[in-house]
Amino acid sequence: MDLNEYQQLAARTMGPRPPREQLINAVLGLTGESGEVADAFKKHLFHDTPLDRDAMVKELGDCLWYVAALATVLDVPLAEVGERNIEKLRKRYPAGFDPERSRNRTE
Repeated sequence: MDLNEYQQLAARTMGPRPPREQLINAVLGLTGESGEVADAFKKHLFHDTPLDRDAMVKELGDCLWYVAALATVLDVPLAEVGERNIEKLRKRYPAGFDPERSRNRTE
């Protein structure tokens, strides 16, 4: 499945809210779901539990849904979001990640 196909399928479950409410839901939902990813990792770090890979994948899927919803509200294909991010990363790290370039970014 490509990103745009995912976005189209995910959009079917967004519900009939006005655009402003869709935007609010997407932004706050992404924040909440990323917090759930962090919480699952915190339990691994500080509660001495094994990292629950399945739970992490499910939470990442929820994050992806909200990213797709936000892209839909902004009327931008999810593939474009990905392409633009890779473009930015290529400019920032042309030879791959470099800690020195990371510390001394100009942007």
